[in-house]
Amino acid sequence: MSDATYFAPLDKQSYLSLETFRRSGAGVRTPVWFAADPTTDLRTSNAKLYIYTIENTGKVKRVRNNSRVRIAPCNRTGVVQGDWIEGHAKVVEGVEADRGSKLLTQKYFLKRLFDLFAMFRTAKREVLVITPA
Repeated sequence: MSDATYFAPLDKQSYLSLETFRRSGAGVRTPVWFAADPTTDLRTSNAKLYIYTIENTGKVKRVRNNSRVRIAPCNRTGVVQGDWIEGHAKVVEGVEADRGSKLLTQKYFLKRLFDLFAMFRTAKREVLVITPA
């Protein structure tokens, strides 16, 4: 895949496979929901994708240790359906985390239910932003 397309292959996709890396260098793949930042173009180096997860999950720990990630379009079970794309991820807070969460809620109706149930849980949610490498 050409680097010139950046995150364009993820346009109109529902899931992406997120590969984060252990300290040993071994990759760990997880299918996740994502939302693109509509103020950026997926075909440019300014593209931003948001995902969310529960705090202190393996992927959050791995991203905090090593920001390098690979992403690829996939189905809901994680079967990769396209080429891998290099990127960088980081945990975001405050306004950017709220924005990412709102974009995810707009894209996925089911997330609204998860948010409702999350009000009764003590675990904090983390939002990650992924940008092209």
